[in-house]
Amino acid sequence: MKVVQPHWPQNITNQNKPHIILRVTISFARQALNIPIKTPPPNKIPKINNEDAQHSTQTYPSTMTTTMPRRGHVPHTLFLLSLLLFLHHHRAAAAARPYVFVISQDDLQSADDAAADSSEWDEFGDSESKSEDELDPGSWRRILEPDETTTEEKYGSEEEKAYYDGVRKILDAASEGDGRAMEEGVEEIERSAREGEANAMSVLGFLYQIGMGKERSKAKAFLYHSFAAESGNLQSKMALAHIYSRQDMHEQAAKLYAELAEVAVDSFLISKDSSVVEPVRIHVGAEEKKEALRKSRGEDDEDFQILDYQGQKGNAAAMYKVGIFYYYGLRGLRRDPSKALSWFLKAVEKGEPKAMELLGEIYARGAGVERNYTKAFELLKLAAKHQLYSAYNGIGYLYVKGYGVERKNYTKAKEYFERAADAGDAGGHYNLGVLYLKGIGVKRDFKMARGYFVLAFNAGQPKASYQLAKMFHTGVGVKKVLPMATALYKLVAERGPWSSLSRWALEAYLKGDVGKALLLYSRMAELGYEVPQSNAAWILDKYGELSMCMGESGLCTDAERHQRAHSLWWQASEQGNEHAALLIGDAYYYGKGTVKDYDRAAEAYMHAKSQSNAQAMFNLGYMHEHGLGLPFDLHLAKRYYDEALDNDPAAKLAVKLALASLWLRRNYADSFMVRFIDSLPEVYPRIERWVEDVIMEEGNATIFTLIVCLLTVLYLRERQRRNVVAPGEAVIPQQQPGEHVIPAPQ
Repeated sequence: MKVVQPHWPQNITNQNKPHIILRVTISFARQALNIPIKTPPPNKIPKINNEDAQHSTQTYPSTMTTTMPRRGHVPHTLFLLSLLLFLHHHRAAAAARPYVFVISQDDLQSADDAAADSSEWDEFGDSESKSEDELDPGSWRRILEPDETTTEEKYGSEEEKAYYDGVRKILDAASEGDGRAMEEGVEEIERSAREGEANAMSVLGFLYQIGMGKERSKAKAFLYHSFAAESGNLQSKMALAHIYSRQDMHEQAAKLYAELAEVAVDSFLISKDSSVVEPVRIHVGAEEKKEALRKSRGEDDEDFQILDYQGQKGNAAAMYKVGIFYYYGLRGLRRDPSKALSWFLKAVEKGEPKAMELLGEIYARGAGVERNYTKAFELLKLAAKHQLYSAYNGIGYLYVKGYGVERKNYTKAKEYFERAADAGDAGGHYNLGVLYLKGIGVKRDFKMARGYFVLAFNAGQPKASYQLAKMFHTGVGVKKVLPMATALYKLVAERGPWSSLSRWALEAYLKGDVGKALLLYSRMAELGYEVPQSNAAWILDKYGELSMCMGESGLCTDAERHQRAHSLWWQASEQGNEHAALLIGDAYYYGKGTVKDYDRAAEAYMHAKSQSNAQAMFNLGYMHEHGLGLPFDLHLAKRYYDEALDNDPAAKLAVKLALASLWLRRNYADSFMVRFIDSLPEVYPRIERWVEDVIMEEGNATIFTLIVCLLTVLYLRERQRRNVVAPGEAVIPQQQPGEHVIPAPQ
């Protein structure tokens, strides 16, 4: 087994030690696996971001409370103009850059291929379709996405009613920044928790975890989450699994993530992905991600309106797409299964094969409609006749179960799965893997099953992640590797129904309700989602006091807000977010909200550098050039500057000037120019403060603007006066070819 990891400083503490952050690029050859199908080419294998970045952590000391610097991330103020250009053109990639995990032949050959209990692999079971409230007890959907089924009469007990009343008050308090309302909401939650309401215990654990309405206490947070998880709250199980995985307790983490992944898989269709929207990153580096937000405005989005108009005019493809948006709640739309089904039916009437397939799978599963296998079979067969090969998966499933067909027929099922697989469909590979895993219609073969699951996984099939996780967890077909199992389970678990929090958070942010968005992103951050961790931290830094951050008592103090942002950025950096690692380095380098610590700044920059971040490379070069937190070494400084340029051509001017500085320092170490360059980092902040305090002060800025306008008017009038011909001067016209000029009378 080979883990390709980035360079990491040897003196890093256990608290900051990285563990497996992996992208499973499982690339063993077809010949080694005896799989009679072709492996997809590398350019067809999707990248999987933000996979498992866990390491052990402890309570953050008070010295780590920090404000992120408002300036750019480059501490080198040597040549101000060049760095401003560099910062203007360079945008740090916010998406995580995962490490690479490669499975060796040794791992495969030494695997325990002992027979597994068939009941543990009942992929083709008869699980009933369940609602989100059933899959995720205590979901906030009845508050954030209410419908006719979520009335007060539906509460099961007084404790449950108190729980939802408390959550509603907490959400309202976060929106308004109302400390008194927050206290009332927390009291309701505590009262419900004392009566044994598991969902209230989960929320209480969340409040203790971030220090909102309660003192910040990781011990109490863990205790309440443990009680809630024991009573069946899945969000608390998610939070505990994240805590365990960060502490390298992979056995406990894998067990919890396995339960959560099973719930997530239960919400999937026969061969489709999860119906829950992936979290949307609302920023790129330090700036708002306007294009992504524009596409998430639901029915107000111009592109959606055009698509809806095309559907109304009879465009079958547009009908299907609009139905997909409503069915899955995409692009900022509220989920509306009834409206989605209406669009699907219209698209089927127009002959859209994709709508036929999806509607067939919906009928087969009974997802929002009465289960009807006969109608499902007819729709899937019709889609297959239109050369939609993925529909063969649904047909094969019905033959495996004997639903909607004359009888069970494993041979036909295998034929249909093979047709789908031959067409490159990930679901076909996955279903063939299940047949070989369970020995349905074929001789049981774990190696063949493993190979098909790998192909499906590389093509983006989430249920294949689940099956591979179980293999690594139990040691069936591969060597038992708990960290790997934990990571793969986590990928699937994050697609569970609790990820609806992301949709509601984005909806609140787009409506300008920053406080509610922050609270919802913070809840998801506690569950281990990297994108919400990054979003919540960015909101705290971007909006400051306007973020409506609620602390232990009322609105957050500066220290509480900075500490919370720092904690969130740190967790995001653990999961491969290079921008987060860069911000942590800046905080320690500038001493913003914490004591200056060049050593820890260098560690954070090294982390960002390991993810190919050009700014981090530039920073490390500067620190080597000046011996700040790193040994004074001009050769290493040059190497890092060169690497920054190789990774980002926009850094050309900054790097060239930095190299010029190195040349001066090497050849004229004690010259006036070197001393002048070294003084710039002290001079620049003074100039910046003078501009902010004098020029940009409201009254002075107005006067300065008026003076500039007056000087501009005077300049233009003087220019006009000079262009006017002086009185008494004769104007001599230019003679055109072929013309005779008549002299003026004397």
